[in-house]
Amino acid sequence: MSKTRLEAFSDGVIAILITIMILELKIPEDTHLEALRPLLPIFLTYVLSFVLVGIYWNNHHHMLHATERVNGAVLWANLHLLFWLSLVPFVTGWMGENGFAALPTAVYGVVLLCAAIAYTILQMTIIRLEGPHSKLAAAVKKDVKGKISIVMYVSAISLAFVQTRISYALYVAVACIWLIPDRRIERTLHHAGQP
Repeated sequence: MSKTRLEAFSDGVIAILITIMILELKIPEDTHLEALRPLLPIFLTYVLSFVLVGIYWNNHHHMLHATERVNGAVLWANLHLLFWLSLVPFVTGWMGENGFAALPTAVYGVVLLCAAIAYTILQMTIIRLEGPHSKLAAAVKKDVKGKISIVMYVSAISLAFVQTRISYALYVAVACIWLIPDRRIERTLHHAGQP
């Protein structure tokens, strides 16, 4: 089965999600700088979510570039990831509109955690299809960054009920860890002679 349709569909869904998130930013009716102050939490949440969804898009692209073929299990694992990503605009708006209140901040983390788990499941499903000696398996190996991210998300969810700023800082830290595209896949493809 060709992976081209999977890539095109995923790209389209992710593009729509980013578009939906910007709609949460309401244009102030006032022309003074002070009118932007209430929008700051919403804007900060939007920026974080934009970066995180962009990271998923970037790494998803790299992962599929290292993938030779897909099957039904990969298609369903991909849909599972897209389901969790599709909730990002909702939790982004909820957390931003409520000034980083504890419950919305924790639920934001739950969605990010589930998306991270879904990404890991997709990665494992592809490796199971292509075998332990596939390019993707060679590239990700033990996936330390993925495991650290999951631990940080779990910590952020718990800490949301203690201090939401710590949770937000942990969400930002995960984004910083992943901001540069996954070089492991690029190195593996380069050594295999692919551009």
